[in-house]
Amino acid sequence: MTRKIIIPGEVIVKGEGYLPGEGTERIGDEIVAMKYGLAEESNKLVKIISLSGVYQPRRGNAVIAKVVRVTFNGWFMDINASDDAFLSLTEVPRYVNKDGLEEVMDIGDMIVAKIWNINKRGIDLSIKSRGLGKIEEGIIVKINSNKVPRVIGKEGSMINLIKDNTNCNITVGQNGLIWIKGDKVEDELYAKKAILFVTEKSFIEGLTDEVKKWFEERKGGKK
Repeated sequence: MTRKIIIPGEVIVKGEGYLPGEGTERIGDEIVAMKYGLAEESNKLVKIISLSGVYQPRRGNAVIAKVVRVTFNGWFMDINASDDAFLSLTEVPRYVNKDGLEEVMDIGDMIVAKIWNINKRGIDLSIKSRGLGKIEEGIIVKINSNKVPRVIGKEGSMINLIKDNTNCNITVGQNGLIWIKGDKVEDELYAKKAILFVTEKSFIEGLTDEVKKWFEERKGGKK
């Protein structure tokens, strides 16, 4: 099945052999869309990739967060969701003086974090694992969080293509914020342009080939 834009109520495929995945349901022998997005079938599982909407936090997600408030025992973070998240002192991999939390992270600072718990009280973050922590350099790009899977690509194919062509380290937050770090600002801006190209063309088939072509046209020029 080729990827195609689907609206709610539209029949995606017919046949008992197909299974309904995220954003779909079975009605008789048909798999029907429950939301707007890009229909995709893999190993007979049919799902919808959303192309719009707000970020829904999930446990285990890596996110890029911004400090919005400092308290006596941690930091409240904007994670581009309907609710702020909280980073406790206990989830920071170093000793922190309780009187000097602002010296570690202050309002406006950005971090890469992981959601380790979600409960009625709120969303809890951690920066204890490798690759997490405060962002000191580089640039941040914000995209629609539903387009994150397209920017990453199957098994990381798209993001690796962008990294290889721009010589940048790129960290993609599931919440739609992306951290780009290169040796030169020009490289970072080049990577940003490539990411925005992917988000603009996220609905088309053969997107990886389109991005390869995009890079080929700019080889040497970085325009």
